[in-house]
Amino acid sequence: MKLRIGQGYDIHALKDGRPMILGGVSFDTPYGLDGHSDADALTHAICDSLLGAAGLDDIGHYFPDTDPQYKDIDSQELLTEVASILKQNGFTIENIDATVVAEKPKIGPRIPEMKRRLAKAAGISVEQIGIKATTNEMLGAIGRGEGVAAFASCLILADS
Repeated sequence: MKLRIGQGYDIHALKDGRPMILGGVSFDTPYGLDGHSDADALTHAICDSLLGAAGLDDIGHYFPDTDPQYKDIDSQELLTEVASILKQNGFTIENIDATVVAEKPKIGPRIPEMKRRLAKAAGISVEQIGIKATTNEMLGAIGRGEGVAAFASCLILADS
C-alpha cells in the first residue's frame, strides 16, 4: 500500500442571518458563514484535503457554486460523496487532522460532536479524526471577527 498526504484550506465571511455550521454541527448564533452551500469551512477544507491527496480535482470541480443543486446543501453530503469518490478511485482514508481558526463562536466544547458527524460522513471512526480550534489573536480579518477559516490534512492509502 502507498501512503498519500493531502492538505486543504477554506475561509468564509460571517454574515448576519445565516446558519453557523462547522464540522456538520450547528451553532446557536445570529450570524453564520456566507456561501452557496451551508458554507461549512471545516468540512470544505477536509474535502479538499482528501481530494488533493488522491490527486483529484478540488471541491469546486465536483460541487460548483454555480450549480443550483448545491445551494444551501449540507456539506456532510459533500464529504460523503468525496469519500465515495476516493473509494471508487482505490483509496482508503487513514486519518484527518484539522484546525478551525475563529474568534467566535467558541468551538472547543463542540469538537466531540463535530468529530462524530465528520466520521459518519467520511465512513471512518472518530479516532481517525483530530480537530483543534484556535483564534487569530485578534489579528487580520479573522481576528476582527469577519470570518472563519479551516485547515485540514489527511493521510490516505492507495489500494494499489
